[in-house]
Amino acid sequence: MKRKFVFLVADGMGGWPLEELGGKTVMEAADTPRMDFMARSGLCGLARTVPRGMPPGSDVANMSLLGFNPARFHTGRGPIEAAAQGLVLGPEDVVWRCNLARVSALDPSGVMLDYSSGHISTAQAAPLVERLSAMAAGSAFEFHLGVQYRHLLVMRGGAGSPDAASALRPPHDITGQSIAPDLEALEACPALKPLVYDAQALLADAQNATPANTIWPWGQGRALTLPDFVGERGLRGAVVSAVDLIRGLGRAAGMAAPEVEGVTGLLDTNYEGKVQAALDFLRDGDFVFVHVEAPDECGHAGNVADKLEAVRRFDERVVAPLLRALPDAVFLVTCDHLTPIARKTHVDDPVPFVLWAEGLGSNGATAFSESQAGATGLVLERGHDLLSWALEKTQGAL
Repeated sequence: MKRKFVFLVADGMGGWPLEELGGKTVMEAADTPRMDFMARSGLCGLARTVPRGMPPGSDVANMSLLGFNPARFHTGRGPIEAAAQGLVLGPEDVVWRCNLARVSALDPSGVMLDYSSGHISTAQAAPLVERLSAMAAGSAFEFHLGVQYRHLLVMRGGAGSPDAASALRPPHDITGQSIAPDLEALEACPALKPLVYDAQALLADAQNATPANTIWPWGQGRALTLPDFVGERGLRGAVVSAVDLIRGLGRAAGMAAPEVEGVTGLLDTNYEGKVQAALDFLRDGDFVFVHVEAPDECGHAGNVADKLEAVRRFDERVVAPLLRALPDAVFLVTCDHLTPIARKTHVDDPVPFVLWAEGLGSNGATAFSESQAGATGLVLERGHDLLSWALEKTQGAL
């Protein structure tokens, strides 16, 4: 009988040393006894999930973790999230990830204040997206409701237009920074520019009681196509996550993507629901990819205490119960990228990982951290090889 494979990802968990933590990283300072146990009795190393020259986004990094080379398959953030929604795109359609964001002003003096509009809820966002959709009716543009601040903007037949080359930066990368370069880039977009300014006017009226005062379309591309995961790996797989990005990657690869009530992508997410969804799938399935967003959101906020708590909860409420329930399984634990508190955004440093299975053996780490993983000397320069490497190392167990 095959042993189950459990892939656990704490988004943005890794980081850099902090003075307020006595020169330790969050991973080193957080209370993580289960991951430390795995590190002492498993194989630790580093993997470069973001190929050199590509932006260090969760889209690129998680595509790597699932074993797909982003340099070959990545078409943009928007297309991945469109796959999560089952949105049908034609070959000439373009889709953007579209944040509901807050800026100080939508002019060259403006600053990106909040990429998430105070982590606006889906219930708050829904009427705004509905009104934006009505505004765009009859044009080439369509708005599609997503989760919280994360939505989609589609331009039907827009692949050949100048708008398809728009160069707005990811809003979470520019918190507190001037948006002048982005507005300059928007000048080259004859259809997108008026849409953005019309949306600003709509969001400025009295019907909007939320902090959102602009749309922010970024990460655009044509439809995503990935190889079938079962066909590639011979494993029936599922992804469990609060965010459309991960569900989109899974669905594009023919994996299951169960819905879990109460998942938020924040500290208050339904950890127990995610664990149960993973266990339910593994009754008949072979492989599950469980993704927790909270450490990344805390990193973007620059909140040390919350990020420590997010990593602790990941260890206590995700790793621990799955390890108890599946002691004979193979576990691979990592983060997709680092989100250092000092930067409040992603960096492309290699990420620490640990592969654990009963009897696999150790390569010398004493705890699970960036420095301990690096000290083993095990480095995978191509992050999309990590899954293949893990499967090869444990093939006798599966």
